Amino acid sequence: MVQILDHLGVTYKGLNVLESTELRDGVKVYSNWPTIPQLYVKGEFVGGCDIVREMFQAGELETLLKDKGVLAKEGAQA
Repeated sequence: MVQILDHLGVTYKGLNVLESTELRDGVKVYSNWPTIPQLYVKGEFVGGCDIVREMFQAGELETLLKDKGVLAKEGAQA
């Protein structure tokens, strides 16, 4: 997921949920998604790694990021 965000030129904040059981369990409950990593854009859950990778490959992730006002490199492609 980090490689995809780096490729798109997105500024992001990563949190190591493995350092905190409370945080790890909390994000799973909040998103109703059982696995990590998870991507949130402006507080909205987007998906786990497989979904984000599929969205990236289809060009949907860049569109979502642009629609949310998150800057992405022009012309970045899967």
